[in-house]
Amino acid sequence: MLTISTPIGRITANIDLFEEDGRWRGTASGTGEEVELTDLVRDGNRLTWRQAVNRPLRLNLAFDVTVDGDVLAGTSKAGRLPPSKVAGRRRR
Repeated sequence: MLTISTPIGRITANIDLFEEDGRWRGTASGTGEEVELTDLVRDGNRLTWRQAVNRPLRLNLAFDVTVDGDVLAGTSKAGRLPPSKVAGRRRR
């Protein structure tokens, strides 16, 4: 579960990440839609990706997070808007 603290309130999403043929892939679901994560890169404990969403607003988001065990923390940026804090915890 991932929580993004945005200027319009908190948004939660489920992020599914998996490695397939040596390449990282993923999807995000929440607010009634499921989107593919693009440009997903894992570099040590750092993850970056992009995703486009239509709800609650149409935005292109860029994520930059660090994973420490089961905890994820970092930022999400939408265009010229200031970065939003991101926090999450792995579900097993």
